[in-house]
Amino acid sequence: MKTAIYPGSFDPITYGHLDIMSRAAKLFDKVIVLVSYNPAKPNCFFSLEERIEFVKRALGELKNSENIEVDSHDGLLVDYFKKREADVIIKGLRAMSDFEAEFQMALVNKDLFYKAETIFLAADVTGTFLSSSMVKQIAAFGGDVSAFVPHTIITDITSKLEIKK
Repeated sequence: MKTAIYPGSFDPITYGHLDIMSRAAKLFDKVIVLVSYNPAKPNCFFSLEERIEFVKRALGELKNSENIEVDSHDGLLVDYFKKREADVIIKGLRAMSDFEAEFQMALVNKDLFYKAETIFLAADVTGTFLSSSMVKQIAAFGGDVSAFVPHTIITDITSKLEIKK
Protein backbone atom coordinates (compact mmCIF):
# COMPACT_ATOMS: atom_id res chain seq x y z
CA MET A 1 0.00 0.00 0.00
CA LYS A 2 1.46 3.35 -1.06
CA THR A 3 0.85 6.23 1.34
CA ALA A 4 1.30 9.91 0.54
CA ILE A 5 1.32 12.80 2.99
CA TYR A 6 0.02 16.16 1.80
CA PRO A 7 1.12 18.68 4.46
CA GLY A 8 0.00 22.27 4.76
CA SER A 9 -1.40 24.91 7.05
CA PHE A 10 -4.69 25.06 5.08
CA ASP A 11 -5.56 28.46 6.57
CA PRO A 12 -8.18 28.11 5.05
CA ILE A 13 -8.43 25.21 2.62
CA THR A 14 -9.05 26.29 -0.99
CA TYR A 15 -10.23 24.63 -4.17
CA GLY A 16 -6.55 24.54 -5.18
CA HIS A 17 -5.81 22.35 -2.16
CA LEU A 18 -8.79 20.12 -2.96
CA ASP A 19 -7.55 19.72 -6.53
CA ILE A 20 -4.16 18.47 -5.31
CA MET A 21 -5.87 16.12 -2.81
CA SER A 22 -8.15 14.69 -5.47
CA ARG A 23 -5.34 14.08 -7.91
CA ALA A 24 -3.10 12.55 -5.22
CA ALA A 25 -5.97 10.24 -4.19
CA LYS A 26 -5.97 8.81 -7.72
CA LEU A 27 -2.22 8.14 -7.57
CA PHE A 28 -1.88 6.63 -4.08
CA ASP A 29 -3.69 4.04 -1.99
CA LYS A 30 -3.88 6.42 0.95
CA VAL A 31 -3.44 10.20 1.20
CA ILE A 32 -3.00 11.78 4.60
CA VAL A 33 -3.84 15.47 4.61
CA LEU A 34 -1.61 16.73 7.39
CA VAL A 35 -2.78 20.00 8.90
CA SER A 36 0.44 21.36 10.32
CA TYR A 37 1.90 24.09 12.44
CA ASN A 38 4.32 26.06 10.31
CA PRO A 39 6.81 28.24 12.24
CA ALA A 40 7.09 30.42 9.12
CA LYS A 41 3.36 31.15 9.54
CA PRO A 42 3.03 31.48 13.34
CA ASN A 43 -0.18 33.51 13.28
CA CYS A 44 -2.70 31.30 11.55
CA PHE A 45 -6.03 33.03 11.22
CA PHE A 46 -7.96 29.86 12.06
CA SER A 47 -7.17 27.52 14.93
CA LEU A 48 -5.78 24.06 14.30
CA GLU A 49 -9.14 22.56 15.26
CA GLU A 50 -10.99 24.85 12.83
CA ARG A 51 -8.60 24.04 9.99
CA ILE A 52 -8.95 20.29 10.58
CA GLU A 53 -12.75 20.62 10.61
CA PHE A 54 -12.67 22.72 7.41
CA VAL A 55 -10.61 20.07 5.61
CA LYS A 56 -12.94 17.29 6.76
CA ARG A 57 -16.01 19.20 5.57
CA ALA A 58 -14.36 20.15 2.29
CA LEU A 59 -13.56 16.51 1.52
CA GLY A 60 -17.32 16.00 1.22
CA GLU A 61 -17.11 17.94 -2.06
CA LEU A 62 -14.71 15.39 -3.59
CA LYS A 63 -15.94 12.34 -5.45
CA ASN A 64 -12.91 10.22 -4.64
CA SER A 65 -12.16 11.03 -1.00
CA GLU A 66 -12.63 7.57 0.55
CA ASN A 67 -8.85 7.00 0.67
CA ILE A 68 -8.09 10.42 2.17
CA GLU A 69 -7.69 10.92 5.91
CA VAL A 70 -7.04 14.07 7.90
CA ASP A 71 -4.52 14.35 10.73
CA SER A 72 -2.41 17.01 12.43
CA HIS A 73 1.17 17.34 13.60
CA ASP A 74 3.27 20.08 15.15
CA GLY A 75 6.77 18.67 14.74
CA LEU A 76 9.13 17.81 11.94
CA LEU A 77 7.40 16.42 8.88
CA VAL A 78 9.98 13.65 8.56
CA ASP A 79 9.17 12.43 12.08
CA TYR A 80 5.52 12.09 11.11
CA PHE A 81 6.58 10.52 7.79
CA LYS A 82 8.54 7.84 9.67
CA LYS A 83 5.76 7.23 12.21
CA ARG A 84 3.18 6.67 9.47
CA GLU A 85 5.61 4.69 7.30
CA ALA A 86 4.72 6.90 4.36
CA ASP A 87 6.15 6.56 0.89
CA VAL A 88 6.03 10.11 -0.40
CA ILE A 89 5.33 13.74 0.45
CA ILE A 90 3.03 15.62 -1.93
CA LYS A 91 3.52 19.32 -2.57
CA GLY A 92 1.42 21.52 -4.83
CA LEU A 93 3.13 24.16 -6.95
CA ARG A 94 1.49 27.29 -8.30
CA ALA A 95 4.49 29.20 -9.62
CA MET A 96 8.28 29.12 -9.83
CA SER A 97 8.48 30.95 -6.50
CA ASP A 98 6.67 27.99 -4.90
CA PHE A 99 9.13 25.60 -6.52
CA GLU A 100 12.18 27.29 -5.03
CA ALA A 101 10.87 27.13 -1.47
CA GLU A 102 9.37 23.65 -1.82
CA PHE A 103 12.50 22.27 -3.50
CA GLN A 104 14.60 23.53 -0.58
CA MET A 105 12.24 21.83 1.90
CA ALA A 106 12.31 18.62 -0.13
CA LEU A 107 16.11 18.55 -0.01
CA VAL A 108 16.17 19.19 3.73
CA ASN A 109 13.56 16.49 4.37
CA LYS A 110 15.59 14.05 2.25
CA ASP A 111 18.71 14.95 4.21
CA LEU A 112 16.90 14.45 7.54
CA PHE A 113 15.47 11.10 6.43
CA TYR A 114 16.76 9.41 3.30
CA LYS A 115 13.39 7.77 2.48
CA ALA A 116 11.49 11.08 2.43
CA GLU A 117 10.75 11.47 -1.28
CA THR A 118 8.77 14.51 -2.44
CA ILE A 119 6.53 14.62 -5.50
CA PHE A 120 5.42 17.96 -6.90
CA LEU A 121 2.00 18.36 -8.49
CA ALA A 122 1.45 21.46 -10.61
CA ALA A 123 -1.65 23.43 -9.74
CA ASP A 124 -4.55 23.36 -12.14
CA VAL A 125 -4.38 26.39 -14.41
CA THR A 126 -7.42 27.92 -12.70
CA GLY A 127 -5.70 27.78 -9.31
CA THR A 128 -2.26 29.09 -10.12
CA PHE A 129 -3.02 32.52 -8.66
CA LEU A 130 -4.92 31.28 -5.61
CA SER A 131 -3.56 31.29 -2.06
CA SER A 132 -5.15 31.10 1.38
CA SER A 133 -3.74 34.56 2.12
CA MET A 134 -5.47 36.00 -0.92
CA VAL A 135 -8.77 34.37 0.11
CA LYS A 136 -8.54 35.95 3.58
CA GLN A 137 -7.73 39.34 2.08
CA ILE A 138 -10.66 39.23 -0.34
CA ALA A 139 -13.04 38.11 2.40
CA ALA A 140 -11.75 40.78 4.81
CA PHE A 141 -12.85 43.46 2.35
CA GLY A 142 -16.24 41.86 1.86
CA GLY A 143 -15.42 40.21 -1.45
CA ASP A 144 -17.05 37.02 -2.67
CA VAL A 145 -14.77 34.02 -2.07
CA SER A 146 -17.24 31.37 -3.24
CA ALA A 147 -15.19 30.61 -6.36
CA PHE A 148 -12.10 29.92 -4.26
CA VAL A 149 -13.13 27.93 -1.17
CA PRO A 150 -15.52 25.05 -0.50
CA HIS A 151 -19.06 26.24 0.11
CA THR A 152 -19.16 24.37 3.42
CA ILE A 153 -16.73 26.84 5.02
CA ILE A 154 -17.68 30.23 3.52
CA THR A 155 -19.88 31.19 6.46
CA ASP A 156 -17.11 30.27 8.90
CA ILE A 157 -14.64 32.48 7.07
CA THR A 158 -16.91 35.51 6.80
CA SER A 159 -18.18 35.15 10.39
CA LYS A 160 -14.67 35.06 11.83
CA LEU A 161 -13.60 38.06 9.77
CA GLU A 162 -16.59 40.04 11.06
CA ILE A 163 -15.65 39.16 14.66
CA LYS A 164 -12.02 40.26 14.08
CA LYS A 165 -13.05 43.67 12.65
